[in-house]
Amino acid sequence: MKIARFAFLATLVALAPAASAQSTYIPLISKGFQHQFWQAVKLGAEKAAKDYKVSITFEGPESEAMVDKQIDMLSAALAKNPKAIGLAALDSEAAAPLLKKAQAAKIPIIGFDSGVKSDIPVTTCATDNVAAGALAADRMAALIGKSGEVAVIAADQVGASNVGRRDGFVNEMKAKYPGIKVVDIQYGADMLQAAEVTKSIILAHPNLKGIFGANEGCANGVANGIKELGKVKKIVAVGFDSGKAQIDNVKSGLLAGSITQNPVGMGYKTVECAVKALKGEKLPKVIDTGFFWYDATNYTKPEIAAVLYQ
Repeated sequence: MKIARFAFLATLVALAPAASAQSTYIPLISKGFQHQFWQAVKLGAEKAAKDYKVSITFEGPESEAMVDKQIDMLSAALAKNPKAIGLAALDSEAAAPLLKKAQAAKIPIIGFDSGVKSDIPVTTCATDNVAAGALAADRMAALIGKSGEVAVIAADQVGASNVGRRDGFVNEMKAKYPGIKVVDIQYGADMLQAAEVTKSIILAHPNLKGIFGANEGCANGVANGIKELGKVKKIVAVGFDSGKAQIDNVKSGLLAGSITQNPVGMGYKTVECAVKALKGEKLPKVIDTGFFWYDATNYTKPEIAAVLYQ
């Protein structure tokens, strides 16, 4: 297994572009690559790279459960002596030794999306996930008449973005809606797993009135699970993120609505902040890249359509 892992790491090093005196190389390592969200972040990063005349790569593991593979990608990026690194950490503790190595080499780390639970990043470009989760709770509460049982399905319980959305939703319900009880919190790393978890929650809680799916895969999994059990219009589903499948689920009514981030802006800001850090500019510790509620009534409005990605 060690030989195979080293071979994989060597391949990553070989594929990454070499830094040169003529180019400023900034690799971005995301939590995944399978969701449309990450493709939108990549587009924003590529736009910033063109505007600021730097060289970037953008990569992530196939699944947001693949912590080891992301660590290998980070190690490979460091081996190419980049000028700065953008990182959306799957597991901050697992990344800590490499982050310290980057710090010792004076390579600025720019956190994005989930960011990194560490003082090492010079800034983090991210959605205020706690506030966004709270908005999802407010919308859910209004849709179910401020009473009843609800559940949450998040992608994992270690990524800062998922934890923030989960806690923002749960704490908002507890603080503002005494008639609503969060009866279950489960995790599904992808759409298929989230659909199965959704069905098990519904069967275990026959009086359930709502489910919050805290990312793209979870939201679509919730929609599919509700549909498979014939609970459409009986259980209110609220999602997070967008992408074609999720927007279609909102348009059809499988999802009552979702919170969308601004992934293109997030990618752009990550590269922009890396460039500013290299110039010695002082940056705030967190840069909020924004979030919005969309549903079947407003998804075509210009200000919403601009931040939806397909």
